[in-house]
Amino acid sequence: MGTQAVVIGEALTDIIERPGQMDEEHPGGSPMNVAIGLGRLGHPVLLGTWIGRDPRGQEIAAHCAASQVKLLPGSDQAERTSTALAQVDADGHAEYTFDLLWQVPSIPARLGPLVAHVGSMSAVLEPGADEIAALLSRASANATICYDPNVRPDIMRAPESVRARIERLIGLADVVKVSTEDIAWLYPQRSEAESCADWLGRGPAVLILTRGGDGATGWTAGASVDVPAGSSRVADTVGAGDSFMSGFIHALWGADLLGAQRREALKQIPKPTLHELLSTAAKIAEITCSRPGADPPWLSELSQLASSDR
Repeated sequence: MGTQAVVIGEALTDIIERPGQMDEEHPGGSPMNVAIGLGRLGHPVLLGTWIGRDPRGQEIAAHCAASQVKLLPGSDQAERTSTALAQVDADGHAEYTFDLLWQVPSIPARLGPLVAHVGSMSAVLEPGADEIAALLSRASANATICYDPNVRPDIMRAPESVRARIERLIGLADVVKVSTEDIAWLYPQRSEAESCADWLGRGPAVLILTRGGDGATGWTAGASVDVPAGSSRVADTVGAGDSFMSGFIHALWGADLLGAQRREALKQIPKPTLHELLSTAAKIAEITCSRPGADPPWLSELSQLASSDR
């Protein structure tokens, strides 16, 4: 069985606009941010993405390397590197406009990861959506499957255009994280509680709903747990959900709850353990929100915080 994480999805350049400030450019993209978070937390991770060999693509490759993330060979064959315009308001909330060029790079059949994560636009848009679903189906023989819909209305256009594909991925996943904004956009005619109950019934062992400043809730078939958001000053929310996702995977890794052979244990997580896992993810997201851009913490930072809390 594999000992690494594999993340498949978009990496792009975030162009960040803030009121009264010069524009900034940073490497971004939800799947890449999850990979970066895992790499900084000390886990071996391979990212399959689609970037160019232009200056922006080279910066993304360097950013990944600096955070201990390896790129799947062939991930740099795009004609150009995609971008996301992030317009950040005075409260730190970001709205995105995307220019996305996407293709699934060639994935070797020999890969048998401990955990596989997909999310956002690349998981449900063609070309590639069917291929990603097939990859996850194969990977589930060895790996825990994690999914974050991370919907982007600007490029997904309408809920009806992606809802069936999102629901298909939920059915393949062991862990699903979704935000209140995602749920509201996908199912405007029904309550949040109805949507979450429906998703949990589709098969995930764990469903997590993040509520921004109101914290998060996690469900298994037998338990539900609420955790508060952090109290640190928010610089912006760029990458916050991705940090929560990588933080939860990190916590599962430490609790020996990853891999296909641990699937039944994952379904039966005791309530205190679920609370601890979610609290770890929330702390990691809090650190990311406390500084500009998608800048998740390193394992050494968590160790320092843990020491100072004793």
